[in-house]
Amino acid sequence: MMRRRGEPMEDSSTLITMDARQEDNYGSIAMETAVSDAPAKPQDRNVLSDGSSQVDFVLVWEEPMCLQDEEISGVSQDRRKWREKFLNKLKHSGLLLEQREVLQTKTRICFVLLSAPWSVLCYYAEEIILRVPLQVVTAPIVNWSEQVLSRLSLRSPLSQDVPNPPPDYYTCQFRTNKLERFLGSEDQTNFFKMTQRHQVLYEILARTPYGLVKQGEVGIDRLLNEQVFTAAYPLHEGDFKVPDPTVPPQSLSLRQTLYTYWAKWCCWKRYQPLDHIRAYFGEKIALYFAWLGFYTGWLVPASVVGTLIFFVGFWLMATDVPAREVCDSSNNLVMCPLCNICSYWNYSSICVTYKVGLLFDNAGTVFLSVFMSLWAVTFLEYWKRTCSTLAHRWDCSQFEDIEERPRPEFTAMAPMTTRNPVTGAEEPYFPENKRFSRTLTGCMAILIMMIVVMMFLIAIILYRSILRIIIYRSGNKFVSLSAARIASLSGSVLNLLVILMLSRVYTSLAHTLTRWEMHRTQTKYEDMFILKVFIFQFVNFYSSPVYIAFFKGRFVGYPGHYNTLFGVRNEDCGAGGCLIELAQELLVIMVGKQLINNIQEFIYPKLRTWWQKKKLRRRPKEMKEESGEAKGEEPEEVSPWEADYQLLVCEGLFSEYLEMVLQFGFITIFVAACPLAPLFALINNWVEIRLDAQKFVTEYRRPVAERAQDIGIWFSILHCIAHIAVLSNAFLIAFTSSFVPRLYYRYIKDSTLTGYINFTLATSPSNYSQQHMPCRYLGFRDHEGEHLPEYYHLLAIRLTFVIVFEHVVFFIGRLIDLTVPDIPEEVEVKIKREHYMAKEALAENQALGKSMIPNETDVQSKDLRQRTPRASPPQSDSPPPNLKGIPEEPDTHGSC
Repeated sequence: MMRRRGEPMEDSSTLITMDARQEDNYGSIAMETAVSDAPAKPQDRNVLSDGSSQVDFVLVWEEPMCLQDEEISGVSQDRRKWREKFLNKLKHSGLLLEQREVLQTKTRICFVLLSAPWSVLCYYAEEIILRVPLQVVTAPIVNWSEQVLSRLSLRSPLSQDVPNPPPDYYTCQFRTNKLERFLGSEDQTNFFKMTQRHQVLYEILARTPYGLVKQGEVGIDRLLNEQVFTAAYPLHEGDFKVPDPTVPPQSLSLRQTLYTYWAKWCCWKRYQPLDHIRAYFGEKIALYFAWLGFYTGWLVPASVVGTLIFFVGFWLMATDVPAREVCDSSNNLVMCPLCNICSYWNYSSICVTYKVGLLFDNAGTVFLSVFMSLWAVTFLEYWKRTCSTLAHRWDCSQFEDIEERPRPEFTAMAPMTTRNPVTGAEEPYFPENKRFSRTLTGCMAILIMMIVVMMFLIAIILYRSILRIIIYRSGNKFVSLSAARIASLSGSVLNLLVILMLSRVYTSLAHTLTRWEMHRTQTKYEDMFILKVFIFQFVNFYSSPVYIAFFKGRFVGYPGHYNTLFGVRNEDCGAGGCLIELAQELLVIMVGKQLINNIQEFIYPKLRTWWQKKKLRRRPKEMKEESGEAKGEEPEEVSPWEADYQLLVCEGLFSEYLEMVLQFGFITIFVAACPLAPLFALINNWVEIRLDAQKFVTEYRRPVAERAQDIGIWFSILHCIAHIAVLSNAFLIAFTSSFVPRLYYRYIKDSTLTGYINFTLATSPSNYSQQHMPCRYLGFRDHEGEHLPEYYHLLAIRLTFVIVFEHVVFFIGRLIDLTVPDIPEEVEVKIKREHYMAKEALAENQALGKSMIPNETDVQSKDLRQRTPRASPPQSDSPPPNLKGIPEEPDTHGSC
């Protein structure tokens, strides 16, 4: 289409063919008949003094009531200057600012209410590539269990009717010159969703400088760290409590709906309202809860199988022949001392312990290991399908590849610019060689911290050995008999405390290192931070179980030739074997950590909220009496920004993901040692979902909504854990459990396992027996301490078992991967349909194609330019220009 010189540029391309029907209006602009029939919602208090401008963001700082107290410190003066300069910059960006104050005994709390007018919203909506609606789509989310039951004409007991389901739309990247073609564009107040308004405000706050850019004096995050502001947050949409006179569900606010149908404990057996969560908190938080609910649902079959295997052990306790031999051995099997000062002991004394070990070490654990390995692979494959469905439904399918913008902090501090090869847009750039050197430094820090973990592990090993010696020397016969168990259990608890302490130290270090590495996008920044922390946490949490499973008791030696570590005899497995100790270690670390976290998440936020409200009470009694207020006068209603300031800062999703991923590792890598691990994980997750929901709805300030395409690098970590679990379970069954020796004895010696206990015990060497009384010990050695042929036979069988086990499991897992497509067929059809509609919409613009798409040589050019100061919003004393005055740029994003 040709355009004369001097004519205003107009884009007449058809976005998507659609009917202009009244029922397809956007957001709160529903049909007039529907609005008139709907119950009246409470008046919105999140507005400025004009009664119409929405409060999009709140900045808070505290200052002393007496200014002389503040003027003592030069730091406070610098903070005041930075604050004034920052607020002036925000005014010049076109934002509306209003200041409110709340008086306390010694401090004054200042609130700055920020609101973005229509012109600023449009300017930044195009800048950060917000998506806005084109056409309504009626495709509700249906869970697979609900689909199965619906075919049987049955209603799912997990479903619930949540009022006011957010509508779904075909969307497109916002363009100012196509404004009239978007649904609801005539209503400027409600056109952009509240979460989108928050994103715009945060973008402005994050990239606005308050000092020297080269020194990183940019953005609200730095100001919060410097304590220039004490808080910055968007407002919740009213109170979460339902009004006392019962109101119709349709009149509840979105926050009240989430509290009533999601955060309450009675909702534990219901599906989560994911669309409502996404509408209030954004895609990133919604994807976390979608993954957590999906993972919890898949734990049900794993828990059932693990519990059945555990109960099989009860039957074996009564029928197992080797267990009967141990209990009936009386004084016939005298065992060698377990430490240098320990006494001889009878094998029959561990009768109960040996039988308890059968609950964790039986033939069923082999089936459970294979099942859990395939379960993990299948779980991840079906999550990919679910995630692709949600990402397409929530318009995030191409977020990371095309739509994600550079981090505001990176935008402000990067020294160069270059052209994005995908979008063709000019973007800030940080040299890769500098980033690589900084990343290498971060790797060295990880290595040093891993060495620290190993040092603590060795210290705990020595602690157990020394404590056992001390207990034996105590002279208390009752305590001495349980010396090994006391030392092992106390060592596990001490190890848990060390793990939690080192976790806090390293997490703060990883934050600093990742920020220093200057990653371009928020996704890349979070991925690198998560990778750093997880590598450390993997070693931190799993080092002790790995030691018990694969190293403890392997390098002990034999009577007369015991090996030592720093002069202390190497640890041997307890009387019941290493597998029961591994199960004990797993239960202490996994269940103990879950209990600590759940108690902390349930009690700690409530205590902090109570203390915060007490500390921030509006006016003390003395001031009320001095001002002459009547005692019977009703207290002044707390403003929304003041009420939200009393809440806690949202700490993000990192700790929530990390807790669940470490749990996933425990129930897959070491499931052969603890069949009940999936059951404990299931119970914990039922509690975890409600605790997290209550935190986000009732106890946290509202976080800024973030978009996300998937759960990020966490999926790759889960995939890696699933592969490690196959190898771990193969070695556990082959080398730690008694499965292979029993199988060997059954086919070589006796199918009833009669005499198996005597087969596994060696006699002390002759040179040792001359100085001490003869005794027995676990091992396959002759009277001279040399390995018997059976030892080498078992070693070959064990290695063969590992190879066969992992090949079979990996082969079946690969078949599952090939059989289950990553994207469901119906989603693929929708994607193709949207691509076709976009192609039809762009057909009218073929004449303008060359001007809209950048030259290929320009896109691929890598010439870098030194950055010059660039004002992101229009920096003038007047608000941004009107929409008509915003210059049009080539549509390099391929938006519609």
